[in-house]
Amino acid sequence: MAKLYFHYSTMNAGKSTILLQASHNYRERGMQTFLLTARLDNRAGAGRIGSRIGIGAEAETFGPGEDLFARIRDRLATGPCACVFVDEAQFLERDQVWQLARAVDDLRVPVMCYGLRVDFLGELFEGSAALLALADEMREVRTICHCGRKATMVVRRDGSGKALREGAQVQIGGNETYVSLCRRHWREEMGDTAEA
Repeated sequence: MAKLYFHYSTMNAGKSTILLQASHNYRERGMQTFLLTARLDNRAGAGRIGSRIGIGAEAETFGPGEDLFARIRDRLATGPCACVFVDEAQFLERDQVWQLARAVDDLRVPVMCYGLRVDFLGELFEGSAALLALADEMREVRTICHCGRKATMVVRRDGSGKALREGAQVQIGGNETYVSLCRRHWREEMGDTAEA
């Protein structure tokens, strides 16, 4: 039975690596997959999903206002597809998450989404919020804070290494910009310290 999956985490947890490995597993068994990634994030190159450990694969891109149900339906019309993989799923629009859910329900193809849960201010991304509401299964991809605790938050740093406390929700970047932290250390970075 096809399901909508949401694999979520902070930065640098290995979400893209897991996506690429899962797609490879299908292809190794002779099954085709359909890879999508946000057009907005081209750090690995345009139309490419890449991981920090150096593996990557070509993918089609999506942007705002595009009908992902139609894209998946059109892909299925060209031949069998065992699974759809969506990287950078936090950049999906709410309507697009509903389109993915319709693809699961009506086209009977599993869709696995991988993305961030919250932004650097601790707020849900639109796509992540919709996936948390609609996904049949959710899986946390874990990474750790510098203290060894589970990292659940991320800070955005400026050029001098100072944590930013305001700004646009979306700013593409990697290790030079973002650091994953546990909630306690994120609060400290954001200036939210308890008074004794």
